Amino acid sequence: MKNPLTRILLLVSGGLLLAVGCATLLQPHAFFAANGIALGNDPSELSEVRAPGGLLIGCALAILLGAVRASSTQTALILATMVYGLFGGSRLISIALDGLPSNPLIWAMATELIIGAMCLLALSCFVRRQAISRQLDASSRSGTARTEIQAPVDLSERRNHGPV
Repeated sequence: MKNPLTRILLLVSGGLLLAVGCATLLQPHAFFAANGIALGNDPSELSEVRAPGGLLIGCALAILLGAVRASSTQTALILATMVYGLFGGSRLISIALDGLPSNPLIWAMATELIIGAMCLLALSCFVRRQAISRQLDASSRSGTARTEIQAPVDLSERRNHGPV
């Protein structure tokens, strides 16, 4: 990976997602209590709460892999954009349907939307750099890349020989 900012973004977004996933899976009572949500001890309820934690851990590992393995960077950026963007967007829908949640959840939404937007911007830049790199590689392999400057053509000579 050539861009250290992309690596940092993937490390931060993956690390944050890993922390949230682990807290949701392993310590759901404490994690949700921090947002004013009291969980019961019903196994079905806890199963529904813990399961997304495992999914977040898996997504976090894929995002972190993209930070250290160049061939996984684009996939990691797509995944991070989707996870953070959809979490933040879903919270916006919830506000519209249900009203305002607690302040920590509003901050979580803002953080998710900001990280999602940053990942989308990084993905856009990454794709653009990849396309330019492919074009340069293709032109250098085909010999169409021209680095020399051509001398200007004297159009007065061509006027006598037909259209330019």
